[in-house]
Amino acid sequence: MARLPRLTVPGYPHHVIQRGNNRQPIFANDADRRMLLALWVEYADAFRVAVHAYVLMGNHFHLLATPTSETGLPQMMQAVGRRYVRHFNDAHGRSGTLWEGRYRSTLIETERYLLACMVYIDLNPVRARLVAEAHDYPWSSHGHHIGLQQDKLITSHALFWALGNTPFAREAAYVELVRGGLHTEDQEKLTEATLKGWALGGADFLTDLQHRTERRATRSKAGRPLAPPPET
Repeated sequence: MARLPRLTVPGYPHHVIQRGNNRQPIFANDADRRMLLALWVEYADAFRVAVHAYVLMGNHFHLLATPTSETGLPQMMQAVGRRYVRHFNDAHGRSGTLWEGRYRSTLIETERYLLACMVYIDLNPVRARLVAEAHDYPWSSHGHHIGLQQDKLITSHALFWALGNTPFAREAAYVELVRGGLHTEDQEKLTEATLKGWALGGADFLTDLQHRTERRATRSKAGRPLAPPPET
């Protein structure tokens, strides 16, 4: 069965996961991490993709981004992926593939899942027991959102700006969001939707989205179609 093309619709946030081949590390040192971030800065600007959040883990990364065109996100990911593999292979005397096939992605309903997805991304190092608190991990956008650093890669989403009328108020509100954590159900939904490529949102959102793309946005229901009701 042929693979469906990725679901990419401009103007909507997309959650992206890219893993190393056979779960192998995709970074050998901090220079590798800085290179990937620099490539994202370069190509997010070139392809007009707004990056809202990210985290670099040992053998994968997460990205939350909104493209302004249907091709922007795929083009950015392709360009960054190729450049980074060349860098990694040259720097570490290796050859061959680095990535586990295609990146995985899903399109999410902004009002319902954008902030939840940011929290999901920021808490990855905590769930992996790399740090006790999200602010202790240096390789994510969390520090930017709570005022610890300025990250030129990040374009804050309007929903983040709506958390408060001042930078301090927004940062404090976001700290509380992350401290509150994420419901297990939302965590599982974000993971499954991203890995399987189905849009994530409420029924009205998904119905509206399907009118905007020819690609099927949700999984078809199993079983035979229902028969029409008998005439009365």
